[in-house]
Amino acid sequence: MRQAVTHSVAQRVDGAAPPGDASGGVPRASGRGLHQRRRVSPTARRQRRAACLFLAPACIMFAVYVIWPILSTLRLSLYNWDGMSEASFIGLANYIELFQSPTFYTALKNNVIWLVLFLLAPPMGLAIALYLNQAVGGIRIVKSLFFAPFVLSGVVVGLIYSWFYDPTFGLLAIIVGHGIPVLGDARYATPGIIFAALWPQTAYCMILYLTGLTTLNSEQIEAARMEGAKGWTMLWHVILPQLRPVTFMAVVVTVIGALRSFDLISVMTGGGPFESSTVLAYYMYDQAIKYYRLGYSAAIAVVLFAIMLLYIVYHLRRLLRSEH
Repeated sequence: MRQAVTHSVAQRVDGAAPPGDASGGVPRASGRGLHQRRRVSPTARRQRRAACLFLAPACIMFAVYVIWPILSTLRLSLYNWDGMSEASFIGLANYIELFQSPTFYTALKNNVIWLVLFLLAPPMGLAIALYLNQAVGGIRIVKSLFFAPFVLSGVVVGLIYSWFYDPTFGLLAIIVGHGIPVLGDARYATPGIIFAALWPQTAYCMILYLTGLTTLNSEQIEAARMEGAKGWTMLWHVILPQLRPVTFMAVVVTVIGALRSFDLISVMTGGGPFESSTVLAYYMYDQAIKYYRLGYSAAIAVVLFAIMLLYIVYHLRRLLRSEH
């Protein structure tokens, strides 16, 4: 025993490690070897460089046309500027005036009404898509007829429905039997415009769902049929879960369309009567173009952007949680 201990100590004094010691028995990788292992190959470097070059134009355009306007609008909202004279810094005065304006709350209320009623477009688009997703004769002509409203300009849709609502010779007056001043009554103006806007928006949601229906997993559908699923059970438990990404896209696009609604309001009522049908987007335009209050208009744009961002982030988080 004493000889073994003496032999071990002698080995340590001489600089040799005993057998089984990790420091001596297993050779350590030098720093140069680690560096060689971590070094990226020339092919990988070329691939990364090519990817960056391909992404660079899109990133530059996104920065110039999206990020920079957002930052410029945020900065402009802190100034008082009429578009011609020198801008003067006023801090949060535009936001304070905005939150004290009764027109802002009228526009915000109308945006909420738009948001609630406009969300009828995805389920109506899904219903039409399920109807059109059939292999029968002449279905392509029917699809084109349902698709036509999406191709029309918002100005054309506004003019068509303005004639439809006309209390003197409009089609609505002929159907009902007497004239109803839809666009001239503060109670009916906003719902009337939303009804007109639902026509092309439903067509757009229909297109999204028709595209999604072509990507369904036929094996899952056949297995569900063998288990006896049909009708509402098939739709709710088999088809709709596979259409979740399409539904998310339809809801997001519909929400954005509801919050940025402008063209139909401008054509059909001009925000009237007595600003009863104005929304934030039209209120922003009104203050900038008619009254040359670009800083105040930018503050409205910032508030509208914040509402959109919060709503979209909320739905995006729900979608990601449901997938995980």
